[in-house]
Order: sequence, then C-alpha cells, then structure tokens
Amino acid sequence: MDNFEDAMAWVQRHGAGALAEKMGIEFLEFSIERAVARMPVEGNTQPAGLLHGGAYVVLGESLGSMAASLHAGEGRMNVGIEINATHSRAATSGFVTGVCTPIHLGRTLATHEIVVTDERGRRCSTIRMTNLIKERPASA
Repeated sequence: MDNFEDAMAWVQRHGAGALAEKMGIEFLEFSIERAVARMPVEGNTQPAGLLHGGAYVVLGESLGSMAASLHAGEGRMNVGIEINATHSRAATSGFVTGVCTPIHLGRTLATHEIVVTDERGRRCSTIRMTNLIKERPASA
C-alpha cells in the first residue's frame, strides 16, 4: 500500500470479521509497518468489571491477522498458527488501544507484537502472534 487512504480502504474492503465488529474494534491506522485499533472496555468485561483477558486477545489477533493479510498480498491468505498474551494491568473503563508492529515478515510466516494500553498509556497486555502465509485456494 502506498498511502494511508489505500490501506484503510483495504481494511474496509476486507473487514475485520463479525467478532471484531461485535467487540466494537475500530481501526485507526493501518499499514504493513504499523496497525492501530481501539476497543471499548464496556461490553467486553468479565464478571468483576475488568476487561476480559480474551478481549485483549481478540483485539491482538484482529490486528495481527489483518496486518499479516496486508503483508501477504492479493491471491494469498494467512492463518494464525500461534498466539500468546501476557496481561499486566487491568482496564476497567474507556478504551484500550492496540499497536501492532512486525517482528518478522517473511514469505511464509509473519510474526507481530501487539501492545495494548489503556487511555493513560499504561501497558495492559502484550500479545505475540504468528501467521502462516499460503496461496489462496482457487475456490476461496
């Protein structure tokens, strides 16, 4: 992608999936080098009122998968093969923001780190995701 508008149009065309939409994930910035999205805490909490740990992972996987898809290019696809998360702080209100940056962008593997922070800029979760990149089947 040559510019921000093209990359954001790519996000709109491909979408982030039904789960990301249900979670209220909103893409703010998108390129191969850096993808940023935010998600509301409200509606994504566990019974104690904290942002659910799985919600952090959904945000991270949405960013990592979309970034790997953009890297893979047309005619190729990616599938997540590994994800891990370390939650270091709880968010209880407002929005969290995920910043996704590549660790490795290869021909068949893409690995990203996603750092999720609260509105005060405090790190809440660190997620690492690896995607396998392969040719899209003719029927897909």
